[in-house]
Amino acid sequence: MSEEFYRIKRLPPYVIAEVNNMRAAARAAGEDIIDLGMGNPDLPPPQHVIDKLCEVAQKPDAHGYSASKGIPGLRKAQANYYGRRFGVDLDPETEVVVTLGSKEGLASLATAITAPGDCILAPNPSYPIHTFGFIIAGATIRSVPTTPDEHYWESLERAMAFTVPRPTLLVVNYPSNPTAEVVDLAFYERLVAWAKENKVWLLSDLAYSELYYDGNPTPSILQVPGAKDVAVEFTSLSKTYSMAGWRVGFAVGNQTLISALSRVKSYIDYGSFTPIQAAACAALNGPQDQVAKNRELYHKRRDVLVESFGRAGWDVPPPAASMFAWAPLPPQLAHMGSLEFSKQLLTQAGVAVAPGVGYGEDGEGFVRIAMVENEQRIRQAARNVKKYLQKMGVNTPGQNEAI
Repeated sequence: MSEEFYRIKRLPPYVIAEVNNMRAAARAAGEDIIDLGMGNPDLPPPQHVIDKLCEVAQKPDAHGYSASKGIPGLRKAQANYYGRRFGVDLDPETEVVVTLGSKEGLASLATAITAPGDCILAPNPSYPIHTFGFIIAGATIRSVPTTPDEHYWESLERAMAFTVPRPTLLVVNYPSNPTAEVVDLAFYERLVAWAKENKVWLLSDLAYSELYYDGNPTPSILQVPGAKDVAVEFTSLSKTYSMAGWRVGFAVGNQTLISALSRVKSYIDYGSFTPIQAAACAALNGPQDQVAKNRELYHKRRDVLVESFGRAGWDVPPPAASMFAWAPLPPQLAHMGSLEFSKQLLTQAGVAVAPGVGYGEDGEGFVRIAMVENEQRIRQAARNVKKYLQKMGVNTPGQNEAI
């Protein structure tokens, strides 16, 4: 029997997993690896959220099947969050659905609305689920840039003019994973007008809504009047409240898309564990001081990363948002490509980063650095990087200077 299943054949080897496997092997061998590769928050959730989980888990009736679309209180809490944060009114019954993290939600929506052969517009580089969720569902992908400049709009126009069949949906992700690029409300206003003119659905991934820096809050596409006619937006508690392993996300917006997503999910799952959903309510409804503290902490890590890596001889542009820096390879080593550079950084400097090519061909020449270690570990990583660069013959500023 052939093991070349149709959908498996459409999934290339996960490039990032190569480095992840090497990191795991090195750690198993007792090596000290500073892991700046995976966007896995190292901070704990707020204590009152953990307390609520434990409290509800003690109840005998809390262990049965839950609600696939999310318990009513959690959907209401998410609607209230959008009202507070963005000034957007949402109907918890028809415009909000709870997902098992935004990643599952994106994949389930792709399953719900994709016909075989549909063409989807997605950014390159991008987080893999933005493309492969639709590829698994039978679609083809036409890439558009991630950088939101005039070239972006020209690419959209070319895609609509020359793609057969015409694209049915566009994925946007700002703050971007992996590039950390951001947009303003004017960008979304132009995008919504374009989508209505071209009869294209919009899928916005806003997973990093609360990790913004320099006093510039991230906007939501749903702040644009009439955006709910064409757009659905995904958010997550993973980064905002350091609840990545809890797998709580949301899709909100257009009723037609939310209804389709809810229907598919009703066949696939019974929702997340009820105590987790109750604790998620506590996160959204409770004190938000921890969110601001985490944002300040990531901001400090960003500044330490940019400063210490710069002194080590590797210029890292400061990200405006997210928990990632998108760094071009040091010019003298750019010839080796992002995968080989990432492997060498792991084996020779003990520092794990994610190769940019794992996020699409336009990610080649970059690596993604996650700010998921404390400031001392980031400085240690910079010292290790400096030694590696010197070994490779790269001139570093202040060769004998301490970092």
